[in-house]
Amino acid sequence: MAKYQYTVEGTDYDVEILEIEDNVAKVNVNGAEFVVELKQALKPTTRPIKQVVAPEPKPAAPAAAATVQQPAAAPAGAGRNICAPLPGTIIDIKVKVGDQVKEGDTLLILEAMKMQNNIEAEASGQVTAIHVKPGDSVMEGTALVTIA
Repeated sequence: MAKYQYTVEGTDYDVEILEIEDNVAKVNVNGAEFVVELKQALKPTTRPIKQVVAPEPKPAAPAAAATVQQPAAAPAGAGRNICAPLPGTIIDIKVKVGDQVKEGDTLLILEAMKMQNNIEAEASGQVTAIHVKPGDSVMEGTALVTIA
């Protein structure tokens, strides 16, 4: 569907129109979905839903007794998103993709209402994606980091 970039009072927004039916539009703004009521109806459109099918796992070859197995890296972007608890600005990112984190580890710092908030891992795992960079303005619910 259509993607747009807007700047409002110096803040950048990435807006994607996901679906429009009559005068109601479903939009994605900086990673957060919203339902917007328009003053007049537009031409109805829908976004096709992509079905992702995971490949079937291949049987593992038997390992030799002395072989040490390393944990497999999680696929990029796989896992659970850690989202912004409130609107703000990303000040610092404390992790990088591939890092192992423990529950409670600080992932990044979000400044909101002139206060710095540590955004912490909600569970232990591996960072598979970072969706923001320092200086980004984010809305409540925006995906910040993905941990698998």
